[in-house]
Amino acid sequence: MQTLGYYDGKYDEIDKMVVPFDDRSHYYGDGVYDATCAGNHVIFNLDEHVDRFFNSAALLKIEIPHTKQEVKDILNEMVKKVDGDELFVYWQVTRAVAPRNHVFPEGQKGRLWVMIRPSKIGDPSKTLKLMTVEDTRFLHCNIKTLNLIPNVMASELGKQHGCNEIVFHRGDIVTECAHSNVHMIKDGVFITHPTDHYILPGISRVHLIKMCKVAGIPVDERPFTVAEMMDADEVIVSSSSNFCLSAHEIDEKPVGGKAPEILATLRKLLMDEYLTAIGRK
Repeated sequence: MQTLGYYDGKYDEIDKMVVPFDDRSHYYGDGVYDATCAGNHVIFNLDEHVDRFFNSAALLKIEIPHTKQEVKDILNEMVKKVDGDELFVYWQVTRAVAPRNHVFPEGQKGRLWVMIRPSKIGDPSKTLKLMTVEDTRFLHCNIKTLNLIPNVMASELGKQHGCNEIVFHRGDIVTECAHSNVHMIKDGVFITHPTDHYILPGISRVHLIKMCKVAGIPVDERPFTVAEMMDADEVIVSSSSNFCLSAHEIDEKPVGGKAPEILATLRKLLMDEYLTAIGRK
């Protein structure tokens, strides 16, 4: 199959899937999601993504209609049926199907959605042009909620300015990007915002920290300012499909390019981990 969708027990090509009008995602964005890549029909870091998915749902008091193992089984079964060596694997749960009412409907479990389609992982050699935008999102960014309008609006603004990604900041403090985590290297130290309620606890962020420790690179989990970022030796953007990309420009000013050896080390370690996980090394 070219693509494959799933909704509440039903499977079909994505463009043939039908979702009930009263699914609460339509009215409120009332749900959470997670996503990762698959290579060689093996889903990368699946356990960690499913753990985060269940944590997000619990924080919004959404009852997922399956156990963690059942969700993994559904995803693993689906990736085997889709053509392509590299796939994008996305899943979400919405609270219920019920007439529009702000309060939670009683006695209903969530509705699971899945989308699988071909998609290449990011080219690690690509450098990014970034743009800073004031972070006006709500104060639960640690929950991977469907409510992404501020991210969408910021991403469109970035596109209009020829930028690849947006860097959010609250006042002077950098938080994260519109759909990635952002980090920096300064004087040989990997610096990343702590996992508080201002950022999503990125899976690739965890693996970057892990590889820093493997390589003997010191890690400092602390807030950093826009000014510090602009003066960093390297600015790194990470996500589940782009493990370790560097920025060459932010707000039309050159940045980074001063610690290529550290970047190369981290990229090799991360790619080796990925290739080993999918059985290609």
